Amino acid sequence: MTDTGDDAPDFTAPFVRDDIGPEALSENLDEEAPVVLAFFPGAFTAVCTEEMCTFEDELAAFEDVGATVYGVSVDTPFALQEFKSRNELSFPLVSDTNKELVDDYGVRTDFEDLGYYGVAERAVFVVDDDGEVTYRWVGENPGVEPDYDEVAEAASDAV
Repeated sequence: MTDTGDDAPDFTAPFVRDDIGPEALSENLDEEAPVVLAFFPGAFTAVCTEEMCTFEDELAAFEDVGATVYGVSVDTPFALQEFKSRNELSFPLVSDTNKELVDDYGVRTDFEDLGYYGVAERAVFVVDDDGEVTYRWVGENPGVEPDYDEVAEAASDAV
């Protein structure tokens, strides 16, 4: 499991910005660090929608310290593109359909009672411009959102 002080696992995955295209985390650190990786279980679910919309509402706090928020889920890039559009999210979403990020960051879980396997736990990592994880939060309950003020403070400390 990736923890604070560790090098953030680098990855190349489909990023959903205005377009969809492969990008590597390491390619973006110079311009977009610190990076907040906000893992969420699934697009279009109530708590996940609330979480991503709250990150959007709080985006100024992250931009003020030069941080970039990325939402990360195992949904397809096309589903994430629609999710981003419907919720008017201005930050990038990352598609982890291969489930490499959830494995590399140690946040893969199953919702056995729903028959839904290999999704992201609700988790947040802050990565500084050196590629080091400076903050880690993993929710014990998928219905609980992160403390957004704490995440913004962690992003500010990572500058």
